[in-house]
Amino acid sequence: MKRATDGFRRIIYSNTHGAAYRARFQDGEVALVKEVKDLNQGKEKFFEEVQHLGQLHHRHLLPLKGFSIGCKRLLVFDNVENGSLKEHLNDPLKTPLNWNTRLQIAIGVAAALEYLLLFSNPPIYHVSISASNVMLDENYTAKISDVGLLNSVGDCVTMPHSSNSEDCMDHACGNLTFQLGVLILELITGQSSEKGSTDLIQWIQESRFRSSIQKMIDPDLGNNYDSRELKNLLAVARLCIKSGDKPKFSIPQIFRYLQKVENTCE
Repeated sequence: MKRATDGFRRIIYSNTHGAAYRARFQDGEVALVKEVKDLNQGKEKFFEEVQHLGQLHHRHLLPLKGFSIGCKRLLVFDNVENGSLKEHLNDPLKTPLNWNTRLQIAIGVAAALEYLLLFSNPPIYHVSISASNVMLDENYTAKISDVGLLNSVGDCVTMPHSSNSEDCMDHACGNLTFQLGVLILELITGQSSEKGSTDLIQWIQESRFRSSIQKMIDPDLGNNYDSRELKNLLAVARLCIKSGDKPKFSIPQIFRYLQKVENTCE
């Protein structure tokens, strides 16, 4: 693993959950290797998490291929041909994403979140969504790469079925909804959430934000977007960001709204 990642120097992204690296093995195979930073987690718990992550199968989740235990605990995922969404939004040497691809990325991420919350047993709440860790395959299909610990709900430690547990889940779902809203704004504006996200969030919450939409659209899009879809997508982002700790709309509802955005002009 160390050799394949050039001494853990080929960093794709890094956050509080750990770092992710691009690995190239001796047989030519390329993969994404993610470090797990939970030092208090016992081996049995780690193996349980690996088993659970290995059972997740969704078009918009990066599939787990293997793991390693040594000086570092590492998870190995499929390679992604086109790197991260952040690279395509920020790197002038990358081919700009067209409007339909950006819309499909937003819908894909929402679909993956619905799967993790409704169809995973137990539900997975500890997911990080950002342009850095949303990866794009050879067809520019979005793949979430940062799915967290088994039974983890943020920093909350709760007993099942307790009111505190429900508050925690509300908080976790609200956080996911907020992250999705920020990601949608990044897709529309081309601006990074890591630089200037506060400005983006303040802008979408303003009552007169519609009057400055033209100034905020990613210049790479030019005029090649559907204005009706754009306004509807901004409305969804605004709902997500204003949701707070107790969201008024669930992830499945937001996923359906995004699907309707796509269908408005068909």
